[in-house]
Amino acid sequence: MTVHGGLLKVATAGDGEVVDLTDGIAAVVRQSGVQTGVAVVFAPGATTGVTTIEFEPGAVADLCSLLDRLIPADAGVEHNALNGDTNGHAHLRAALVGPSESIPVVGGRLVLGTWQQIVLVDFDDRAREREIVVQILA
Repeated sequence: MTVHGGLLKVATAGDGEVVDLTDGIAAVVRQSGVQTGVAVVFAPGATTGVTTIEFEPGAVADLCSLLDRLIPADAGVEHNALNGDTNGHAHLRAALVGPSESIPVVGGRLVLGTWQQIVLVDFDDRAREREIVVQILA
């Protein structure tokens, strides 16, 4: 097995900002030269997640609204009480979404649906610079 790596850097405003990573990941796949394999996308950090969605304003707003209803930012969470923090909700949302996705690579391209993009969601309550690790396994 051969592993090719890449690193994407993204500045976010936090507070649930959703960032389309698809083009950056596709560039790493192209640079790897891999024709058949798997792209693994991982966002280190306990307050961010990686998922797929149709990256358009309505779907993004719906995702954010759903997460706000499931885990409100003002929910009384133990993390905040024990650590003097204000981002306990971000940790819970990140745990729910998860930090990674694996996408097949066929013919040197990511296998995604017509309206499917790979996105980073930064749940933290402050602006951050995030690094996204991309590994192409062949």
